[in-house]
Amino acid sequence: MPAHEPDAQVFEAQRPRLLRLAYRMLGSFAEAEDVVQDAWLRMQRSDDLIEVPAAWLTRVTTRLCLDRLRSARAQRETYIGPWLPEPIIEEEPGIDTDELTFALMMALERLSPLERAAFLLHDVFGVTLAEIAETLGRDAAAVRQLAARARKHVEAGRTRYPVDRAEADRIARAFFAASTTGDIGALRAMLAEDVVLHSDGGGRVIAFRNPIQGLQRVLRLFAGVSRKNRYSAKLIRSLTIDGLPGYISRDRGDVLQATKLDIADGKVRAIYIMRNPEKLGHVVGALGISGEA
Repeated sequence: MPAHEPDAQVFEAQRPRLLRLAYRMLGSFAEAEDVVQDAWLRMQRSDDLIEVPAAWLTRVTTRLCLDRLRSARAQRETYIGPWLPEPIIEEEPGIDTDELTFALMMALERLSPLERAAFLLHDVFGVTLAEIAETLGRDAAAVRQLAARARKHVEAGRTRYPVDRAEADRIARAFFAASTTGDIGALRAMLAEDVVLHSDGGGRVIAFRNPIQGLQRVLRLFAGVSRKNRYSAKLIRSLTIDGLPGYISRDRGDVLQATKLDIADGKVRAIYIMRNPEKLGHVVGALGISGEA
Protein backbone atom coordinates (compact mmCIF):
# COMPACT_ATOMS: atom_id res chain seq x y z
CA MET A 1 0.00 0.00 0.00
CA PRO A 2 1.25 3.54 -0.70
CA ALA A 3 2.67 5.39 2.29
CA HIS A 4 0.28 8.26 1.56
CA GLU A 5 -3.08 8.83 -0.04
CA PRO A 6 -2.79 10.91 -3.24
CA ASP A 7 -5.13 13.87 -3.38
CA ALA A 8 -7.41 13.62 -6.40
CA GLN A 9 -8.15 17.35 -6.20
CA VAL A 10 -4.44 18.13 -6.45
CA PHE A 11 -4.19 15.94 -9.55
CA GLU A 12 -7.27 17.50 -11.17
CA ALA A 13 -5.81 20.95 -10.61
CA GLN A 14 -2.64 19.86 -12.44
CA ARG A 15 -4.41 17.88 -15.15
CA PRO A 16 -4.90 20.73 -17.72
CA ARG A 17 -1.23 21.69 -17.47
CA LEU A 18 -0.13 18.06 -17.82
CA LEU A 19 -2.38 17.63 -20.86
CA ARG A 20 -0.84 20.68 -22.52
CA LEU A 21 2.63 19.27 -21.91
CA ALA A 22 1.76 15.75 -23.10
CA TYR A 23 -0.03 16.96 -26.23
CA ARG A 24 2.92 19.11 -27.26
CA MET A 25 5.26 16.21 -26.65
CA LEU A 26 3.22 13.62 -28.54
CA GLY A 27 1.07 15.51 -31.07
CA SER A 28 -1.83 13.26 -30.09
CA PHE A 29 -4.63 14.35 -27.79
CA ALA A 30 -5.77 10.77 -27.16
CA GLU A 31 -2.24 9.68 -26.24
CA ALA A 32 -1.82 12.75 -24.04
CA GLU A 33 -4.91 11.79 -22.07
CA ASP A 34 -3.62 8.22 -21.70
CA VAL A 35 -0.24 9.42 -20.45
CA VAL A 36 -1.72 11.81 -17.90
CA GLN A 37 -4.05 9.10 -16.61
CA ASP A 38 -1.08 6.72 -16.35
CA ALA A 39 0.81 9.35 -14.33
CA TRP A 40 -2.11 9.54 -11.90
CA LEU A 41 -2.23 5.74 -11.55
CA ARG A 42 1.50 5.69 -10.83
CA MET A 43 1.01 8.37 -8.22
CA GLN A 44 -1.65 6.25 -6.55
CA ARG A 45 0.66 3.21 -6.50
CA SER A 46 3.79 5.05 -5.39
CA ASP A 47 5.30 4.17 -2.00
CA ASP A 48 7.35 7.38 -1.95
CA LEU A 49 6.38 10.48 -0.02
CA ILE A 50 5.55 12.97 -2.77
CA GLU A 51 6.29 16.37 -1.25
CA VAL A 52 5.68 18.44 -4.39
CA PRO A 53 2.93 16.71 -6.44
CA ALA A 54 3.12 19.17 -9.36
CA ALA A 55 6.83 18.56 -9.90
CA TRP A 56 6.44 14.79 -9.46
CA LEU A 57 3.59 14.61 -11.97
CA THR A 58 5.49 16.76 -14.47
CA ARG A 59 8.54 14.53 -14.20
CA VAL A 60 6.56 11.29 -14.59
CA THR A 61 4.45 12.67 -17.46
CA THR A 62 7.57 13.78 -19.33
CA ARG A 63 9.27 10.41 -18.91
CA LEU A 64 6.14 8.58 -20.08
CA CYS A 65 5.99 10.85 -23.13
CA LEU A 66 9.65 10.18 -23.93
CA ASP A 67 8.98 6.43 -23.80
CA ARG A 68 6.08 6.83 -26.22
CA LEU A 69 8.05 9.09 -28.55
CA ARG A 70 10.77 6.47 -28.92
CA SER A 71 8.25 3.89 -30.08
CA ALA A 72 6.29 6.47 -32.11
CA ARG A 73 9.35 7.29 -34.21
CA ALA A 74 9.50 3.68 -35.36
CA GLN A 75 5.75 3.54 -35.97
CA ARG A 76 5.81 6.68 -38.13
CA GLU A 77 8.33 5.05 -40.43
CA THR A 78 5.51 2.72 -41.52
CA TYR A 79 2.71 5.32 -41.29
CA ILE A 80 0.70 5.49 -44.50
CA GLY A 81 1.03 8.95 -46.06
CA PRO A 82 2.02 12.23 -44.37
CA TRP A 83 1.79 12.34 -40.56
CA LEU A 84 0.16 15.44 -39.04
CA PRO A 85 -0.52 16.16 -35.36
CA GLU A 86 -4.09 15.81 -34.14
CA PRO A 87 -5.97 19.08 -34.76
CA ILE A 88 -6.96 21.15 -31.75
CA ILE A 89 -9.91 23.48 -32.27
CA GLU A 90 -10.72 26.70 -30.45
CA GLU A 91 -13.57 25.09 -28.48
CA GLU A 92 -11.39 22.31 -27.07
CA PRO A 93 -12.32 22.04 -23.36
CA GLY A 94 -9.53 22.37 -20.81
CA ILE A 95 -6.92 23.40 -23.39
CA ASP A 96 -5.48 26.89 -23.94
CA THR A 97 -5.74 26.85 -27.73
CA ASP A 98 -4.29 30.35 -28.14
CA GLU A 99 -0.79 28.99 -27.56
CA LEU A 100 -1.25 25.64 -29.36
CA THR A 101 -0.34 26.74 -32.86
CA PHE A 102 0.29 24.40 -35.76
CA ALA A 103 3.59 26.14 -36.49
CA LEU A 104 4.75 25.32 -32.96
CA MET A 105 3.63 21.69 -33.24
CA MET A 106 5.40 21.19 -36.57
CA ALA A 107 8.54 22.88 -35.25
CA LEU A 108 8.49 20.57 -32.23
CA GLU A 109 8.08 17.58 -34.53
CA ARG A 110 11.47 18.34 -36.07
CA LEU A 111 13.21 18.16 -32.68
CA SER A 112 14.65 15.11 -31.00
CA PRO A 113 12.60 13.82 -28.04
CA LEU A 114 15.11 15.21 -25.52
CA GLU A 115 15.25 18.62 -27.27
CA ARG A 116 11.47 18.76 -27.30
CA ALA A 117 11.25 17.94 -23.60
CA ALA A 118 13.97 20.42 -22.61
CA PHE A 119 12.42 23.26 -24.63
CA LEU A 120 8.87 22.67 -23.43
CA LEU A 121 9.75 22.25 -19.78
CA HIS A 122 12.09 25.25 -19.67
CA ASP A 123 10.65 27.76 -22.15
CA VAL A 124 6.94 26.96 -21.99
CA PHE A 125 6.35 25.58 -18.50
CA GLY A 126 9.06 27.41 -16.58
CA VAL A 127 10.68 24.34 -15.00
CA THR A 128 14.16 24.96 -13.60
CA LEU A 129 17.23 23.53 -15.32
CA ALA A 130 18.00 21.45 -12.23
CA GLU A 131 14.56 19.84 -12.27
CA ILE A 132 14.77 19.18 -16.02
CA ALA A 133 18.22 17.63 -15.57
CA GLU A 134 16.79 15.22 -12.99
CA THR A 135 13.86 14.37 -15.27
CA LEU A 136 16.00 13.72 -18.35
CA GLY A 137 18.98 12.16 -16.59
CA ARG A 138 21.34 14.85 -17.94
CA ASP A 139 23.38 17.56 -16.25
CA ALA A 140 22.17 21.17 -16.26
CA ALA A 141 24.73 22.27 -18.89
CA ALA A 142 23.53 19.60 -21.32
CA VAL A 143 19.91 20.57 -20.71
CA ARG A 144 20.76 24.22 -21.41
CA GLN A 145 22.30 23.20 -24.76
CA LEU A 146 19.31 21.02 -25.64
CA ALA A 147 16.90 23.88 -24.94
CA ALA A 148 19.02 26.40 -26.86
CA ARG A 149 19.18 24.21 -29.99
CA ALA A 150 15.45 23.57 -29.80
CA ARG A 151 14.69 27.26 -29.33
CA LYS A 152 16.46 28.15 -32.60
CA HIS A 153 14.40 25.59 -34.54
CA VAL A 154 11.14 26.70 -32.95
CA GLU A 155 11.77 30.40 -33.55
CA ALA A 156 12.61 29.72 -37.19
CA GLY A 157 9.35 27.83 -37.61
CA ARG A 158 6.97 30.23 -35.89
CA THR A 159 4.31 31.84 -38.04
CA ARG A 160 4.86 35.52 -38.71
CA TYR A 161 1.63 36.18 -40.55
CA PRO A 162 -1.28 36.32 -38.08
CA VAL A 163 -4.76 36.64 -39.60
CA ASP A 164 -7.59 38.29 -37.67
CA ARG A 165 -10.66 36.17 -36.96
CA ALA A 166 -13.05 37.87 -39.37
CA GLU A 167 -10.59 37.60 -42.25
CA ALA A 168 -9.78 34.00 -41.32
CA ASP A 169 -13.47 33.09 -41.43
CA ARG A 170 -13.90 34.77 -44.82
CA ILE A 171 -10.89 33.00 -46.31
CA ALA A 172 -11.88 29.59 -44.93
CA ARG A 173 -15.42 29.83 -46.31
CA ALA A 174 -14.22 31.14 -49.67
CA PHE A 175 -11.67 28.35 -49.95
CA PHE A 176 -14.25 25.67 -49.12
CA ALA A 177 -16.64 27.04 -51.73
CA ALA A 178 -14.01 27.33 -54.45
CA SER A 179 -12.39 23.95 -53.78
CA THR A 180 -15.67 22.01 -53.72
CA THR A 181 -17.30 23.69 -56.74
CA GLY A 182 -14.19 23.66 -58.90
CA ASP A 183 -13.91 27.45 -59.18
CA ILE A 184 -10.36 27.36 -60.51
CA GLY A 185 -10.23 31.12 -61.06
CA ALA A 186 -11.06 31.80 -57.41
CA LEU A 187 -8.56 29.17 -56.24
CA ARG A 188 -5.83 30.58 -58.47
CA ALA A 189 -6.35 33.99 -56.87
CA MET A 190 -6.14 32.54 -53.35
CA LEU A 191 -3.16 30.18 -53.65
CA ALA A 192 0.55 31.02 -53.62
CA GLU A 193 2.71 29.79 -56.50
CA ASP A 194 4.61 27.43 -54.18
CA VAL A 195 1.54 26.20 -52.28
CA VAL A 196 1.83 22.72 -50.71
CA LEU A 197 -1.05 20.42 -49.75
CA HIS A 198 -0.66 17.79 -47.00
CA SER A 199 -3.35 15.18 -46.36
CA ASP A 200 -3.36 12.70 -43.43
CA GLY A 201 -5.68 9.71 -43.74
CA GLY A 202 -3.52 7.29 -41.77
CA GLY A 203 -4.46 4.49 -44.15
CA ARG A 204 -7.99 4.54 -42.72
CA VAL A 205 -9.63 6.69 -45.40
CA ILE A 206 -8.62 7.95 -48.84
CA ALA A 207 -5.95 10.65 -48.71
CA PHE A 208 -2.94 11.70 -50.78
CA ARG A 209 0.10 9.54 -50.06
CA ASN A 210 2.55 12.39 -50.71
CA PRO A 211 2.43 16.18 -50.39
CA ILE A 212 1.12 17.94 -53.52
CA GLN A 213 3.45 20.82 -54.42
CA GLY A 214 2.99 23.79 -56.70
CA LEU A 215 0.05 25.89 -57.84
CA GLN A 216 -0.72 24.03 -61.07
CA ARG A 217 -0.69 20.58 -59.48
CA VAL A 218 -2.92 21.72 -56.62
CA LEU A 219 -5.35 23.37 -59.05
CA ARG A 220 -5.58 20.19 -61.12
CA LEU A 221 -6.16 18.18 -57.97
CA PHE A 222 -9.07 20.35 -56.81
CA ALA A 223 -10.55 20.38 -60.30
CA GLY A 224 -10.72 16.60 -60.15
CA VAL A 225 -11.93 16.46 -56.54
CA SER A 226 -14.73 18.94 -57.24
CA ARG A 227 -16.18 16.72 -59.95
CA LYS A 228 -16.68 14.00 -57.33
CA ASN A 229 -17.70 16.18 -54.37
CA ARG A 230 -19.67 18.99 -56.01
CA TYR A 231 -23.02 17.85 -54.60
CA SER A 232 -21.91 15.94 -51.51
CA ALA A 233 -19.34 18.08 -49.66
CA LYS A 234 -20.89 19.88 -46.69
CA LEU A 235 -19.40 22.68 -44.59
CA ILE A 236 -20.10 22.06 -40.89
CA ARG A 237 -18.45 25.25 -39.66
CA SER A 238 -15.43 27.47 -40.05
CA LEU A 239 -13.22 27.96 -37.01
CA THR A 240 -9.63 28.30 -35.82
CA ILE A 241 -7.70 25.02 -35.92
CA ASP A 242 -4.24 24.94 -34.32
CA GLY A 243 -4.14 28.72 -34.57
CA LEU A 244 -4.83 28.72 -38.33
CA PRO A 245 -7.97 29.60 -40.34
CA GLY A 246 -9.86 26.43 -41.11
CA TYR A 247 -13.09 24.51 -41.23
CA ILE A 248 -14.70 21.17 -40.43
CA SER A 249 -16.56 19.51 -43.31
CA ARG A 250 -17.93 16.25 -44.60
CA ASP A 251 -16.63 14.83 -47.85
CA ARG A 252 -18.03 12.31 -50.30
CA GLY A 253 -18.94 9.13 -48.40
CA ASP A 254 -19.67 11.25 -45.31
CA VAL A 255 -15.98 11.34 -44.34
CA LEU A 256 -15.28 13.96 -41.69
CA GLN A 257 -12.26 16.18 -42.26
CA ALA A 258 -10.54 19.19 -40.73
CA THR A 259 -8.86 21.60 -43.15
CA LYS A 260 -6.55 24.42 -42.10
CA LEU A 261 -4.84 27.08 -44.18
CA ASP A 262 -1.42 28.67 -43.64
CA ILE A 263 -1.62 32.18 -45.08
CA ALA A 264 1.16 34.65 -45.89
CA ASP A 265 0.82 38.00 -47.68
CA GLY A 266 -2.83 37.28 -48.43
CA LYS A 267 -2.10 33.95 -50.15
CA VAL A 268 -2.60 30.38 -48.98
CA ARG A 269 0.88 28.88 -48.89
CA ALA A 270 0.01 25.53 -47.30
CA ILE A 271 -3.13 23.40 -46.93
CA TYR A 272 -3.36 20.75 -44.21
CA ILE A 273 -6.20 18.24 -44.40
CA MET A 274 -6.84 15.80 -41.55
CA ARG A 275 -9.06 12.86 -42.54
CA ASN A 276 -7.79 10.14 -40.21
CA PRO A 277 -10.83 9.31 -38.03
CA GLU A 278 -8.56 8.20 -35.17
CA LYS A 279 -7.31 11.80 -34.90
CA LEU A 280 -10.72 13.48 -35.12
CA GLY A 281 -12.53 11.88 -32.18
CA HIS A 282 -12.00 14.79 -29.78
CA VAL A 283 -13.11 17.26 -32.48
CA VAL A 284 -16.37 15.33 -32.84
CA GLY A 285 -16.86 15.49 -29.09
CA ALA A 286 -15.96 19.16 -28.73
CA LEU A 287 -18.34 20.27 -31.50
CA GLY A 288 -21.11 17.86 -30.54
CA ILE A 289 -21.37 16.41 -34.04
CA SER A 290 -21.84 12.84 -35.21
CA GLY A 291 -18.68 11.03 -36.24
CA GLU A 292 -20.57 8.56 -38.39
CA ALA A 293 -22.88 8.75 -41.36
